[in-house]
Amino acid sequence: MDPTRLKIVVFGSFHAGKSTFIQAIDPGSRHVDANCSDGPTTVALDFGKVEIDGRMVYLYGTPGQERFEFVREIISSGMDAAVLMVDCTSGPDALTKQFYQNLKETGVPLSVMLNKCDLADACPARVRQELDGAATYEISARNPRSSREALEQFVGTIGRRR
Repeated sequence: MDPTRLKIVVFGSFHAGKSTFIQAIDPGSRHVDANCSDGPTTVALDFGKVEIDGRMVYLYGTPGQERFEFVREIISSGMDAAVLMVDCTSGPDALTKQFYQNLKETGVPLSVMLNKCDLADACPARVRQELDGAATYEISARNPRSSREALEQFVGTIGRRR
């Protein structure tokens, strides 16, 4: 791993907040999306970058539908760390739990962003219980400050090892 750069891939189910998180971190980020009945959705990837503690952090957002597994495999090649975005108003669905297990097995540093914690029906404690052992951060992806602070804390745990 290049000690001056990190490739972090953001995973999560449909509408968990992956694109919003990356846009909050990098307002100039790029997205490949399409409209569907529930609104816009990522169909290829999101890309953003930010400097944290002298390191360039490259964020790659993946599509959240099961059918895009091949895209997630391509994007995750060579990743240094992973973020799993979870909608705390609905909790982890089967796909989120699958992402969590698969990411733990890779051995890369992993953080779980508990998104939408600013909403009244959010239940981060339930998510923590279902994803036992995960390093978690409570955020609102719509809030650039909470998103940036959580990412900075996570990057700080990665160190310059590997």
